Amino acid sequence: MTEQPENDTITAVEGIKVGHVTDPIARTGCTVILCESGAVAGVDVRGSAPGTRETDAIRPGNLIENAHAVLLTGGSAFGLDAAGGVMQYLAERRIGFPAGPVRVPIVPAAVIFDLGVGDPAAYPNREMGYRACMNAASDSVKMGQLGAGTGATVGKIPGFKPSNGGIGSACRVLKSGLIVAAIVVVNAWGNIVDSTSGRIVAGAKNKDTGEFVDLVEQLCTQDNEVCLANHALGTNTTVGVVATNAALSAAEAAKVAQMAHDGLARVIRPVHTMFDGDTVFVLSLATKEAAVNTVGIVAVEVVVEAILRAVIPESD
Repeated sequence: MTEQPENDTITAVEGIKVGHVTDPIARTGCTVILCESGAVAGVDVRGSAPGTRETDAIRPGNLIENAHAVLLTGGSAFGLDAAGGVMQYLAERRIGFPAGPVRVPIVPAAVIFDLGVGDPAAYPNREMGYRACMNAASDSVKMGQLGAGTGATVGKIPGFKPSNGGIGSACRVLKSGLIVAAIVVVNAWGNIVDSTSGRIVAGAKNKDTGEFVDLVEQLCTQDNEVCLANHALGTNTTVGVVATNAALSAAEAAKVAQMAHDGLARVIRPVHTMFDGDTVFVLSLATKEAAVNTVGIVAVEVVVEAILRAVIPESD
């Protein structure tokens, strides 16, 4: 049913480029997904502590349907400043929505909270967003703790040690020629589990034994919600982009984004909490006719693969 392309990351979708900028000292960074020719965009926000930009602009029924880039960034709400650098890069190349004498680049963005990992006074800025665009290429995406995933962690509960999160990407190519791919920054409050075995592969660890701790079981057996609320609010989030060569309308792109969240639910436990700002964007580069159900179903699979690759890079 599917073929494994030589490039099995999101840049296998023609017209998509990805660029990272990493600050290994401050433990933060940003990642840009460029679609300079424009792509029909959709979005779905499921977490209750999101940090986003331009999500309302691309909702179905509004004037704007195309995006020219998506920025995924560390730095919490401060990191949204990096989107200005992406806009500058695109504006210099006269890429954007025509508005009278100018073109306005449409750059939706979403953030993760990594301020507690490195330097809390350092976060991605306009200059870093511009450099991410300069670094953008159609090569296979590098994964792990770099770009927006530099300061990502998973499994954050008081009294236990979290694991490293990161950024991952995956792609599926169907025999019909349909391509669906994803890139995901994993900074979840919950643990990451193997969707087949249910085994925890990254997350909260017992500080003494180093063994993983089942967060759902912890919540079900201990009355620690007040402690968690004070500790974890706004300090997490899994954000990502699904790209496809399927020709989708704005409403269909939003539906695929909605379906893609099932990928998060399959491998992040718990997910979509009050502590997370989980957000998924969809970019349709509109070269292949395909059923929206098919695109959404495959999107779930590539999101799962991307999340697992983010915490277990292939180089390990």
